[in-house]
Amino acid sequence: MAITAAMVKELREKTGAGMMDCKKALTEAAGDINAAIEALKKSGAAKAEKKASRIAAEGIARIAASDNEACVVEVNSETDFVAKNETFQEFVQEVADKALASSLQGGPNGEDVEELLESAGLKDELVEKTATIGEKLSVRRFEKASGDVVVSYIHGAGRIGVLVAASGDNNDANKEALNNIAMQIAAMNPQYISQDDISDDEKAKLEDIVKESALNDPFSLPKPILMELIEEAKANHWSDEDKAIFEEKKSKMNFLPNFLSEDAKKSLAEVALNAKEKIYGNKIFSGLVNGRVNKQYKDISLMDQVYVKAEDGKQTVAKYLESVDKDLKITKMVRFEVGEGIEKKEEDFAAEVAAQMNS
Repeated sequence: MAITAAMVKELREKTGAGMMDCKKALTEAAGDINAAIEALKKSGAAKAEKKASRIAAEGIARIAASDNEACVVEVNSETDFVAKNETFQEFVQEVADKALASSLQGGPNGEDVEELLESAGLKDELVEKTATIGEKLSVRRFEKASGDVVVSYIHGAGRIGVLVAASGDNNDANKEALNNIAMQIAAMNPQYISQDDISDDEKAKLEDIVKESALNDPFSLPKPILMELIEEAKANHWSDEDKAIFEEKKSKMNFLPNFLSEDAKKSLAEVALNAKEKIYGNKIFSGLVNGRVNKQYKDISLMDQVYVKAEDGKQTVAKYLESVDKDLKITKMVRFEVGEGIEKKEEDFAAEVAAQMNS
């Protein structure tokens, strides 16, 4: 039986498999579409195993929600093209729906993807979809949020998924406020709800990073400290040329790094690091560190961030929520960005085409 383009198109639409795979399956099944679908399913396990070592860093996030609970999942594919595939998107939504249903029944909540795949009957389906779509697919993670009020937000056709749960009245005004906050979380990527959620160890680590970065960039230090370091560098480390440049340009201290040699800048940083104990004890330096640490807190703490819709450009998220309902308290936030933390393979398209032509 002749295999027509219309038959290949129909099978591809039903399975999401590649065109050549569809044509081959139809040929082997003598044009029987149901038999071809079954053949594609049977070849799934072997194909999925071959794809296991490949990197899947694209994909989408999807959300399933009930009255006061929601679940967000991230499922990865190898290419953005597949992420736009309707069959793939339907599968990801199914994963989200089953993850929510499982959590409502006391099942896993983000701790064990394998357990979810087994308990929700998704493991064989994942293998099947991998085979029919033609790329490695991976259910990477999922997480649930529950509370008196729960809202969700999907940004960028599924590139980012956000959940926000809060305690308080479940009314339209509060839901609207939390929807605004969900968009804030998508855009600004806070790491914590408030400073209270940052551990003492994390705070100490952040302070150490700020201190070290300040010493490695001496020109960012307060001028009295910087001038002491420069005098030490001039006396013992700088070349005559750099000393002359300093004398010529010292009235333009903000632009001095543009004129000094790399060796001069490097030796100045070494002088700063060697004098760090003395600098750490300097009250001016302590004030600088506290200011920079507090600025970092405002970046990573949701409640301290400037609300993106603030009319005065100053109102914090905490103040915004208080203006809506002083009893509305965010208890959990979840933000999934597709592919974050995955080391993507750098593709050389020209080399790949050349290799295919030579094979």
